[in-house]
Amino acid sequence: MPTNAKPYPRPPRIRPQPLAPFRRLRVLIVGCGDVGQRCARLLLDRGVRVLALTSNPQSQAVLQAQGITPLLGNLDAPASLRRLAGLAPYVLHLAPPPGHGPHDTRTRALLQTLSQTSAPRALAYVSTTGVYGDCAGAWVDETRPVAPSTARAQRRVDAETRLQRWAKHRRVRLSVLRAPGIYAPNRPHGTPQERLRNNLPILAAADDVFTNHIHADDLALACLLALFRARPLRAMNVCDDRQLRMGDYFEQAADVYGLPRPPRISRSQAQEQLSPLSLSFMSESRRLSNRRLKTELRMRLRWPDVLQGLAAGLGQAADQGRGRTLPLPS
Repeated sequence: MPTNAKPYPRPPRIRPQPLAPFRRLRVLIVGCGDVGQRCARLLLDRGVRVLALTSNPQSQAVLQAQGITPLLGNLDAPASLRRLAGLAPYVLHLAPPPGHGPHDTRTRALLQTLSQTSAPRALAYVSTTGVYGDCAGAWVDETRPVAPSTARAQRRVDAETRLQRWAKHRRVRLSVLRAPGIYAPNRPHGTPQERLRNNLPILAAADDVFTNHIHADDLALACLLALFRARPLRAMNVCDDRQLRMGDYFEQAADVYGLPRPPRISRSQAQEQLSPLSLSFMSESRRLSNRRLKTELRMRLRWPDVLQGLAAGLGQAADQGRGRTLPLPS
């Protein structure tokens, strides 16, 4: 360049656009009903971007109003799930299996979609303690072999098996949360009040079975602790500390609500008076250990006693986990 030539003008400095919305931790919730929305509130309070699969177009506005990004798709229509592939490094699978057949085709469709690109880092799946079948009132921890006795529990075992094989192959940190009866005063059909008002009978003491419960808020927190803290390929009983027989539970719940205690009947009478669904719950008895929940996830139950949780709903809103530690990755 000649000495008397003017230098080329220095190009203007271009500041990069902020990428915060893309760098934020992302969690995909598949099946964003009551528990899913409780999980979402915990995550949103901590600045996490939450995406949720929904098959109902009318639910999109409800989710958006809560700060959730809705994604329209249907687990029964695998082609509608393509946009989920590689979308989030953490996936919370809360969708139930279909209501018929021996297999969970919805979980199969989800895994096929997630396998189309890089797999997520971690996936947590909410199953049911029904996978253990009837244990005749014995104490049950996660080492007990599954022995489902109903079609719906068999579909849950199918889902667990598919997830375990997929997670091993794709090196995904999988956790399976086995939940019993979920309750909450602010949950649709979340308390036994309606049943008690209808004065439906319960089993006589000689035929009674053990039952287990978990508050929906405690389940939501357990889901997120498992997603970020659980060991790989780990199953977890998610239940409170209270051990009750089913009849005793309904009687003491009636006392909480100031309602008449339900009548007691024999098992043979129950087979004539109650629905097959009610009878199926009265045909399985087990006492669940939550030691792994407390020692490995370091979970502190907000509602360790189901009767305490029901009573609290009469005078105050249930706590949703705000203020409790959530180990989000950096």
